[in-house]
Amino acid sequence: MTDTAIDDAAKIIWDYMRMDQAPEKADVILVPCSYDTRVADYAVELFKKGYGRYLIFSGNGKGRVTEQLFDKTEAETFADIALVAGVPADRIIVENEARNSGENARFTYELLQKRDLHFKSLLVLQKPYIVRRVFATFRKQWPDTAAKIVVAAPPIPYDAYFDNGANNRQYVIESMVGDLQRIKVYSEQGFQIPQEVPPEIEAAYQQLVTAGFTRRLLT
Repeated sequence: MTDTAIDDAAKIIWDYMRMDQAPEKADVILVPCSYDTRVADYAVELFKKGYGRYLIFSGNGKGRVTEQLFDKTEAETFADIALVAGVPADRIIVENEARNSGENARFTYELLQKRDLHFKSLLVLQKPYIVRRVFATFRKQWPDTAAKIVVAAPPIPYDAYFDNGANNRQYVIESMVGDLQRIKVYSEQGFQIPQEVPPEIEAAYQQLVTAGFTRRLLT
């Protein structure tokens, strides 16, 4: 495949994965953390605009990417960004044990129960290309099934997302392909709610797999 054909297929999956859910005001803003600190910046921006009464950061950051980038856990790193940006410390909650999206949901819920905090609506923020997977996971794994959950992402288009570091084009496309596979596999295993995968999405997925973007696929 040419670079243009690769990008064309990747953009199809990108648009499907980001879902284009607009952020909505909620009781709390919850960020399953990662290596992309732009999500922390966006969370701070929305918090200051009144989109949530608390900012929750969840993630231990022991992955192969963040352990090389951060001295602290992902959640603590994101919380520091919020503190420097002027978010009051008593409005920040840190959950720094979760290792995946399911644990982000369950461990955060358990922490809130221990603190006697009961939220009925969540604005969850993530990287653009993983929104659908996080939405499917939280709808399945968040114990309060009556809670309203909206998952959104910083409004960064595909062509402006990449850099020469952790957000490089190769890694992001590999991750996107792997996340799309997990949407199918994890729903079958009961970890997520099912998501319809239209034929054009499946076709783009197969093109990228054939082109060799397979490093993040489940074996």
